[in-house]
Amino acid sequence: MIDDGRRYMAEDGEEPCFEELTEEERMDYVTSRIEAKLLDYDGYDFTLRQSRALNIFFELSQELRGREMFYTVCMVIPRILLRLESSIYILEDEETFSLAGCSLGRCEMEPTRTWDHELTDHIVLSGQRLFIPICANPEYIDMLPFAPPHNIIGSFVMSPCDKLAGHAQLFLEKYVNRIGFQLHHRIIRARNREHISFIKSMVQDIGHNVIVPNMYFKLYFNQLKRQIEELHLTTAKVLDMMNDCGRQDCVGEGNRLASIAAGIEAQYQEIYSHYESTSMFLETLLRRRHFEEGRYVLDKREVNLRKTVIEPVVERFRLRFEDLGIKLDLSLGGPPDQMIRLVIDRGLILQVVDNLFNNALKYTGNADLPDGRSGKFVAYGWEVLKDHFAPGLPGIRIWVASTGKPLELGDPMEVFKPGFRAGNVARQPGTGRGLYFVRQVVELHDGQVGYAYTARGNEFSMILPFEQEKR
Repeated sequence: MIDDGRRYMAEDGEEPCFEELTEEERMDYVTSRIEAKLLDYDGYDFTLRQSRALNIFFELSQELRGREMFYTVCMVIPRILLRLESSIYILEDEETFSLAGCSLGRCEMEPTRTWDHELTDHIVLSGQRLFIPICANPEYIDMLPFAPPHNIIGSFVMSPCDKLAGHAQLFLEKYVNRIGFQLHHRIIRARNREHISFIKSMVQDIGHNVIVPNMYFKLYFNQLKRQIEELHLTTAKVLDMMNDCGRQDCVGEGNRLASIAAGIEAQYQEIYSHYESTSMFLETLLRRRHFEEGRYVLDKREVNLRKTVIEPVVERFRLRFEDLGIKLDLSLGGPPDQMIRLVIDRGLILQVVDNLFNNALKYTGNADLPDGRSGKFVAYGWEVLKDHFAPGLPGIRIWVASTGKPLELGDPMEVFKPGFRAGNVARQPGTGRGLYFVRQVVELHDGQVGYAYTARGNEFSMILPFEQEKR
């Protein structure tokens, strides 16, 4: 008994998600579709010349470049095979058809038309003219500039067809179906070329209008830092003068000035810390090579894990944790007192750690600790895993844990899927992209990500290869 593939269809009748099928299921599915197609072609009973015409269409549509040449191929095949003249209308927007090609030198067709009794979603014989709608590939509708009504992207018009045999019309229907899929892919390719050209131009604009101007902020911060240092020196002189004055109100005003100067410096340090991290994030995410290669490209160097990755992020979040009553508590575990140097893309891994702490900031909940304390707590740390990836290939496991209820997950790795939000935290603002970004970057380093609910709470971790520069 031939399986036509229906047992693989989703409940809503759509195509199955092929990525979720096993290799054996994919083989079975494709086999069933081939057998079903063979039966279909037996039923079509195309002549040898018609079958060859379809093959020629595929070959020439791949061989000849340009939209105009493609239209010419589409129109010449019916002329040679059935002595039919033809025209092609293409849907330019939801309402407007434009005449794209005509096999006759002098075409009597209107240059633009809208949906009417001839240009519709079904085959229409109007006088001697046969209008066959050109259908898009439904799997790639979202890649078109607009959503075409009825899944139609054009119309193929042929004449004289008033005396055309039914078998010939069936061939033309199948032929136009193939035109539709080829045309759809050509539209997508043209649009992709436009996107790539835009991205290349945008990358240059980013360098000129974002990265370079951002570098000037460094100069401004250095100038501001010198002004703050001068303010401290002047404040110290003023305090000495006020102490010499001996009046209590003078001393009070001097102390107030010193307090203001200290507050300005603290705020400067906070702003400068955010500037440094934001600048690194910008320069890392907007690298030209990412756009040129269409993927994240690593710039790996040896770094001090504690000093250049973990501690800068911890310091950035410290005040934000305090504002929300969250305590950094290393009694739940913590970083070992040892220096770890490893080869990573510091900019991208910094953003990974930043995402993990940002998750903790949003989702940490109250809990009772084993030592009797209650409240919101966050812990972090790392450990060396000997022979984790293979004998002689250790890993570095970095983790961030926060108290609160466990996430409602069927599979722990669900949380790292794009757009995923656990049911019991969906009320918190978020896009579901942060942990997916974490997974992308870690796996690009040939590492692993993980989630588990442990004694420390909700624990997110990554394991990176303990790679070091050869000395």
